[in-house]
Amino acid sequence: MRGSLGEKIGEGASADIHAWAPGQIVKLFKAGVPRQLGWHEAHMTRAVFAAGAPAPEVLDVVTLEGRFGIVLRRLDGPTLLRLTRSGAMTFGQAGAILASLLMSVHKTPPTWEVLPLRDWMDGALSSAGGIVPKHIATGILALIERLRPGDGLCHGDLHPDNVIMTADGPRIVDWMAAVRAPAAFDLGICHVVLTEIAPALVDNPQRPRAVNAAAQCAYARLAGMSPAALTAAMEPYLPIVRVRVLLGGAASAQRERLIRRIEATLRPQD
Repeated sequence: MRGSLGEKIGEGASADIHAWAPGQIVKLFKAGVPRQLGWHEAHMTRAVFAAGAPAPEVLDVVTLEGRFGIVLRRLDGPTLLRLTRSGAMTFGQAGAILASLLMSVHKTPPTWEVLPLRDWMDGALSSAGGIVPKHIATGILALIERLRPGDGLCHGDLHPDNVIMTADGPRIVDWMAAVRAPAAFDLGICHVVLTEIAPALVDNPQRPRAVNAAAQCAYARLAGMSPAALTAAMEPYLPIVRVRVLLGGAASAQRERLIRRIEATLRPQD
C-alpha cells in the first residue's frame, strides 16, 4: 500500500517523522543528510529485525522532493525518556528496561550485514569531514585493534529517547550505528550519553545519571557479574565510545571536553 506524507509527529537531528499510511510512518531525512546514511539505516534495521532484535519493521524506502525516507511499521507509545521526565516511571524502572533491552540485543546473533566495530569506525571517520582530529582517529583505530574484537550485536546508540514503550513491549529505534562488538561497547555508549552528555541538556541532571546507574546494576545482575567487573570491562572502550559520540554531532562545548578526555586516555602513560 502506497502512502502519502501526513502530519509531522516527531523530529530528530537528521530526520523528521511523518504519518504515512494506516499503521505506518516515514522517517524522512533532512536535506543535506547523505543518502547513503539513510540507505545504511534501512539496511541495518531490516537486518536486525530479521534477526529477532526489538526493532521496527522496514516496509519500504521512498524519495520525496529529493529527500530519502524509510517507511516503517508505526510504533505507538511514549518514549522511555518522556516517561522518566513526567514521573510516570521511576529511574530504577527505566534503568531496568534499558538493561533488559541491552541484554536482548546482545543475545541476538548479528547477521553478516552488520559491520565489525573496526570497519564501521573506519568508514565513519573517513566520511566525517574533520569532525574528529586526525591524531585521535588514528589512535582510536589502533586501540580497537588492540582490544578484544567481540562479535555480538550492539545497537551503538541506546538511550531512553531511542526506546518506545508500545503495548507489545519496548522497542528500539535508530539502528544506523549498529555494529558487531563486545557488549561493553554498548554499555559504554549508554554510560557516556547519560552521564556526560545528557546532564548538560536536561532540567534535572541527576535523572540521566540515576537511570544509568540503575541500568548498569541491572545489567550486571542479568549477566551474573558484579557491577565492579562490568565497569572494568567497559573502561577500555570509553575512548571509542566518546569518538562515536563526537561523530554523532556533539555541541561545541561538549566536543572540546570529549576531545580532551579522549586525548588523555590515548596518551602513552609513563
